[in-house]
Amino acid sequence: MIKKILVAMLVLVALVSNAQEGTSSPYSFYGLGIQKFKGTVENRSMGGLSVFTDSIHLNLQNPASFGELRLTAYTVGTSYNSFEISNQTESSSGDNASLDYLAIGIPAGKFGFGFGVIPKTSVGFQLRSIDENDREEEFTGTGGLNKVFLSAGLKVNKNLSVGLDFNYNFGNIENKSILRRPDRQFDTRRITSSNLSSFSLSLGLVYKTMISEQLEWHASVVSTPSFSLSAESSREESTILIGTNGSEAVFDRRETDLGEDNIDLPAELKVGTGIGKPKKWFVGAEYIYTDSGDYTEAVFTGEDAAYSDASKFKIGGFYIPKYNSLTSYFSRVVYRAGFRYEETGLNINNQSIDEFGISFGVGLPVGRLFSNANIGFEYGQRGTKDFGLVREDFMNVSISLSLNDRWFRKIKFN
Repeated sequence: MIKKILVAMLVLVALVSNAQEGTSSPYSFYGLGIQKFKGTVENRSMGGLSVFTDSIHLNLQNPASFGELRLTAYTVGTSYNSFEISNQTESSSGDNASLDYLAIGIPAGKFGFGFGVIPKTSVGFQLRSIDENDREEEFTGTGGLNKVFLSAGLKVNKNLSVGLDFNYNFGNIENKSILRRPDRQFDTRRITSSNLSSFSLSLGLVYKTMISEQLEWHASVVSTPSFSLSAESSREESTILIGTNGSEAVFDRRETDLGEDNIDLPAELKVGTGIGKPKKWFVGAEYIYTDSGDYTEAVFTGEDAAYSDASKFKIGGFYIPKYNSLTSYFSRVVYRAGFRYEETGLNINNQSIDEFGISFGVGLPVGRLFSNANIGFEYGQRGTKDFGLVREDFMNVSISLSLNDRWFRKIKFN
């Protein structure tokens, strides 16, 4: 029964992911939107760190981690985001919520595999500009890019695991602009819709070894080659009249098929290392490099924006007072914390749009077989108030369930 429920949930999450916005950032106006974090709440609470793997938790950022599993693991995560957007003179605030991921991992000896769905980018903005002739133009955008993945990992020996992610990327982005002119009764509306799809691969490696009687060294590498994203676009241009309640009455509509374009998405390389005492504590660091390639020429950026190579730096870890304590619940709680700094690669008015976040969280034991509920908190900033730009201050609250079960048992006969 639980397997049928999980499959139904996977379909539901895929449908919801294709519809939800998940952001209200003006910087999602550019390219394919804001990059979403593609890991679990456990990772996010450690600054996004993905170098650590174990036998009971899913690590959605490295396919080699599926070769480490010894119990069937399934996880679902959600997040709530509150934000304030400000420049030198004014500010606004808001919030949104999103369903972030659903995934299942199944061990089979030295081999493990899993599947799930995760958002990759998110578009959600509302901008307004007025020129010297009092012409007002309003821009809104919704949608994003998601991925359904099938991952497989192999534990080559006691130290080394390798893995492969096979991804189907899909989504829709809709951009709408409305032009209002004071000397005309009617307004002009333009809606551009793009359906996105592609396949992609990621290769992963995890290496672990004891360097003393108590300390274990971890290293990981994930490589995602550049891939081509297909975008089938159409445009609708209309003459409209906007009512006092905001409704849009359409008087003339013209639709145009813009055909299909291919967008070359950047290649990415992720390397990480860390050290810890098994089942007690861990601290690690990670570096991610993204090669922008021809990305700027392939997506919408506007005259004032361009993309360059991007870098991310992460550091984080966890601490467990006593994982097998029978007398103290809080001794079995996992305490996590981390920090990240990102050069996003987006440049506006020749200024780099950077981002940082400070995070912490807890893993609360529930039920049997090491299942837990995870709660994570993150405060961060994106952009700057200088150079005519805006700064976003945001707070993320993330919640997930990470559940374990035994699906396959050897039958013994007396």
